[in-house]
Amino acid sequence: MTTSGFCVDEFGGVRTELANQLASGEELGAAVCVTVDGETVVDLWGGHRDPERTVPWTEDTLVNVFSISKTMTALCALLLVDRGELDVRQRVAHYWPEFAANGKGDIEIRHILGHTSGVSGWERPIELADIYDTEAASARLATQSPWWTPGTASGYHALNYGHLVGEVIRRITGRGLGQFFAEELAGPLDADFHIGTGPEHHHRIAPLVPPPRLHFDMASLDQTSILVKTLTSPLLDLPEANSAAWRRAEIGAVNGHGNARSVARIQSLVSCGGALGGRRLLSEKTIDLIFEQQSDGPDLALLVPLRFGLGYGLPQPQTAPAVPGGRVCWWAGLGGAIVVNDLDHRITFAYTMNKMAPGLIGSPRADAYLRAVYTAVRAGARA
Repeated sequence: MTTSGFCVDEFGGVRTELANQLASGEELGAAVCVTVDGETVVDLWGGHRDPERTVPWTEDTLVNVFSISKTMTALCALLLVDRGELDVRQRVAHYWPEFAANGKGDIEIRHILGHTSGVSGWERPIELADIYDTEAASARLATQSPWWTPGTASGYHALNYGHLVGEVIRRITGRGLGQFFAEELAGPLDADFHIGTGPEHHHRIAPLVPPPRLHFDMASLDQTSILVKTLTSPLLDLPEANSAAWRRAEIGAVNGHGNARSVARIQSLVSCGGALGGRRLLSEKTIDLIFEQQSDGPDLALLVPLRFGLGYGLPQPQTAPAVPGGRVCWWAGLGGAIVVNDLDHRITFAYTMNKMAPGLIGSPRADAYLRAVYTAVRAGARA
């Protein structure tokens, strides 16, 4: 199957890989983008938006990228750090006094940015629709006790990351996360990415196609475990992620909508050391904060080895074998979307798709594209 867009000759292997994945049916619709020094060298898309393969994936197709959204939320916080309005070592309650309730008074900003706060989900009962009311859902988090000793381990803040970080942003700026992101990042960088996607964009969104259901009985697990409480409080209903209500909500952990081009555009701010297009938005000192390791070991919510810095995962060969080592930060969305920022090579790689792969982190398809990118990088280094 042919792909659309462009690709410089050195990265031709990426085009070949995408064409092969589309032709095999492993992909339904997808986009891949690579920037070097902030300049686009790969911007490819292909396939279809719908399972019936009647609507082509086009240049401006959007898709829910799930947890890539967390990297956008983290960048919003880092902008405030850079402006001196937010201190990652300050207590969350300094900005959000109600958060100090029930033993959370010593939790620091770095703990919520790095998934070590002990508040990785909501206390039951809670339904998915309840978290669409961002302020009310955030207020519920403020009343809770931590589920483990803050700062001692990561427990992936799967659905509530944007509520925690976003409420701090709202307390500082008076703006909700979606508005702040649009005005301070997406707008200035001319990036077609949205946290809280208005109905005027819904016709461009490719519906997600869930992976085959795993025959796994969650009820057989310890219902008080951090894994069960995090992943079921509330339970993510994948068909609901195609609803208009989900798309409009501001869920900064999981419902950002964009495409590979817009993800790469915004995130190349990181791979380029905080400056893009001749404009510096983040200092090198602030970029360095991303790489301050907050945890390294089995994540209490996902039960896989993870290394977290501030707002991003750091290279972890066991969990993400295709993500290279070095001064690299990354994260993946449920179903396989991924972004990788490589500051050693000043490269950002982004991949988005609508046919979801099974598993919580990454996918064989994402790995294949990433390996094709680094085959080209290594060949260029030898030349």
